[in-house]
Amino acid sequence: MTSPHPTSNTQAASAPRDAVLVVDDEAPLLDLYSAALSPFFDVVTASNVREAEFALHKRTFRVIIADHLMPGGNGLSFLVRVREEHPDTARVLVTGFMKPEMLLRAVNEAAVFRYLVKPVELRELVGVVRDAAASVKAA
Repeated sequence: MTSPHPTSNTQAASAPRDAVLVVDDEAPLLDLYSAALSPFFDVVTASNVREAEFALHKRTFRVIIADHLMPGGNGLSFLVRVREEHPDTARVLVTGFMKPEMLLRAVNEAAVFRYLVKPVELRELVGVVRDAAASVKAA
């Protein structure tokens, strides 16, 4: 069966995709998150805050996903800096635990779009990132 709009698939494939930066010190999680998001976004990964900051100097991202606890840098503190320097970027925090005071800081200081508690369901991750990207476009 042929598509009634033969150019629609080509146009969708050639349309620029939103860039997403994923920051996590666990390589297997970076690979999983990247594989889940790559069909929908242009994904860049960083294994620590320093690499993430370097990536931010090279390009603009629609959404940044950061793990909270990483050696050499705290994901929440990183997202606070991102809010200050890149206010039009949606921020998502991933954590293995969520204390009430951390939640308050995530909302008040980093203005995170959403936080996800590990283990993160990949379908939920994709949905949250799609919603976060749409929220930035609409603003």
